[in-house]
Amino acid sequence: MSSFFRRKAAAVTFAVLALSLAGGGIAVAQPSAKAPQEAVQPAARGTNAQPPVTAESARMAKAALKANSTLVASTTIVVVNSNGTKARGTGTVIKYGVGQYEVQFGHNVTAGVFVATVGRADACCIPPAGEIAVAPRLSTPNAVFVQTRTSAGVPTDLGFHLVVHLS
Repeated sequence: MSSFFRRKAAAVTFAVLALSLAGGGIAVAQPSAKAPQEAVQPAARGTNAQPPVTAESARMAKAALKANSTLVASTTIVVVNSNGTKARGTGTVIKYGVGQYEVQFGHNVTAGVFVATVGRADACCIPPAGEIAVAPRLSTPNAVFVQTRTSAGVPTDLGFHLVVHLS
């Protein structure tokens, strides 16, 4: 019986020692002086609003819908260079501003699933680090809006791969 209590006491001692060391390590890791508030906050992320649809963009979207109005289920891909030119795939690309792109298709994509990633059009090299966001294009049922940023959240022109799946 006494060996049972000795083992239990040893286990409790080790647990207390481990918690003391862990707590001490956490206390040491805390900075002693407060950093300036601007150093702690992430960089401002610009606006998440889409630019207004231009008359030319609306005209092109309507023409594309009239040309291809039937679709059952499909997956469409497009690879876009950082300057807004289409490298390959299906769709028409319109570049609005720094890191702002619209990709139009010949069919309605409002019920689609959109997946995009920063990428290069060629087989060389790893693409630059960055972020990408994709959303349905406002007031344009056959288009997707893509926005690219640096890892710090600053709008920048980056090439990307876009997949649109409709079921």
